[in-house]
Amino acid sequence: MQLHRWQEVAEAISSMAVRGAPAIGIAAAWGVVLAARSGDDLPTAIRGLRASRPTAVNLGWALNRMQAAMGSAAPVDVEALAGVAAALQREDCVLTQRLVDHGVSLLHQGCRVLHHCHTGAIATGGVGTALGVIAAAHARGLLRHAWLDETRPRLQGAALSAWELGCLGVPCTVIVDGASGLLMRRGEVDAVMVGCDRVAANGDVANKIGTYNLALVARAHGIPFYVCAPGSSMDRATVDGDAITIEERDAEEITHVRGMDVAAPGAKAWNPAFDITPAHLVTGFITEFGVLRPPYREVLTALPLPNQL
Repeated sequence: MQLHRWQEVAEAISSMAVRGAPAIGIAAAWGVVLAARSGDDLPTAIRGLRASRPTAVNLGWALNRMQAAMGSAAPVDVEALAGVAAALQREDCVLTQRLVDHGVSLLHQGCRVLHHCHTGAIATGGVGTALGVIAAAHARGLLRHAWLDETRPRLQGAALSAWELGCLGVPCTVIVDGASGLLMRRGEVDAVMVGCDRVAANGDVANKIGTYNLALVARAHGIPFYVCAPGSSMDRATVDGDAITIEERDAEEITHVRGMDVAAPGAKAWNPAFDITPAHLVTGFITEFGVLRPPYREVLTALPLPNQL
């Protein structure tokens, strides 16, 4: 896919052709560059890109970086903006690799890891986050098996995660989202690792719908629940999960599969794209800074994060 206008980038983010919190931020940064190269009004472009998806804080974080780089002088230095976007992408490559290295250190020989949604390389500018940890654990001979929630309704786990791990030769099995409880009851899971779209100041996590359920099931079975969170996903300006805007998407994502109606005629559907996992259910945050443990508010406050808002 080639995008030539900022409006196309905004549509790609909104339609989830571009998805994954780090990738969304990087794409939006390049959208600003496209707007500058086309001579478009940059404040309008930034507002349009910012509105493309409301939950992932990486989007606003990247756009604020680009806005700061614009300065007040006119005309805008297009190549300087391109340099900032490229730097954001390079930084993500470095930071996600650090995150992955910290995550692998938590896994033991023969581990079996359960993953929700998709957090691999195509969702970031680098090696991925939670799925990157799983892939690295396999490469280092630690991983026995990966379990992948299919992740309704968009099926990112069944389509993207299974495809990416398959390309890498990682042994994996797709399960329906509701099967995780039985799987854990049978002793088939040693750790749960997920990504995130936003971490509030108190450690509450916004992530793909179904993450909260998974955290509850993991807690019930005494299984560690880790959230892979790059610094760009941490939002200290948002006090807790209740203050995070939850995107609601078209009901047809639930009532239809590949254009085919699978629900009863006239059936209504509620389609929140994300849910909130309370901080007390999170065993640890895997970040480029290391593995963070409670108390999260104090730990997150001490991190050397850039301002996001």
